[in-house]
Amino acid sequence: MRAPIDTIAAPLFPTGLPWVNVTGRGASVIQRGRPLLVEFWDFCRPNSLRTLPYVKAWHGRYAEHGLRVIGVHSPGFEPARDERAVRAAVARLGIAYPVLIDTHLEVWREYENMGWPARYLFDGGARLFEYHYGEGAYAETELAIQQLLGAERELLQPLRPEDAPGALLAPQTEDQPGAYSGPYEAGGVWAVLDGTGLVRANGTEHRVSHPGAYPLIEHERHAAGVIELEIGPGVRCHATCFTPGVA
Repeated sequence: MRAPIDTIAAPLFPTGLPWVNVTGRGASVIQRGRPLLVEFWDFCRPNSLRTLPYVKAWHGRYAEHGLRVIGVHSPGFEPARDERAVRAAVARLGIAYPVLIDTHLEVWREYENMGWPARYLFDGGARLFEYHYGEGAYAETELAIQQLLGAERELLQPLRPEDAPGALLAPQTEDQPGAYSGPYEAGGVWAVLDGTGLVRANGTEHRVSHPGAYPLIEHERHAAGVIELEIGPGVRCHATCFTPGVA
């Protein structure tokens, strides 16, 4: 979504917060005259992980043209509040751009952010140009990036049918706290897990080796189903989450 006015300035990042993929002081990641994409995410949120490939691709495509990408990791689940777990997740997920660890949601409050994921694109004068909450609108964001950089190339192809521009999505079941078993309607089912061990979803085993969001069931499109979720010893389930699918 394009910003309603061009005078909304990028809030400054609080000093003293830890960074990943930054050498020296974090202030060095901000460079005047270069567009800036800020992505709020949480490695325990399925929606953040589903958006992440696009953000990584934009960094790879447009960094040499002047785009700066910064991930702001703002935790929504207990495991995501552990700085060591965040650093491990950044390495495991192959994130090469700078990530600011916002454990106490200081940056979240400065931006008056509303959820995960959320992205804010600023022009070279640090003025808000485009923003989006949640999944989707990937083509719109990439076109806005190209406009700011004066760069043209073929847009990324949608990774999933529900990512395509104009895709009609059906409302999915709301996320449930803890381990949920029962009926649902969604494109997919995920669980936010911590510890080490096994979980079983509808008879299929999934090994848990690190804290994070794990996909359990994936449908080609929005579907009705029933999940039977069994949590094994050594594993804690913080939430059962449902992702969108094409109607």
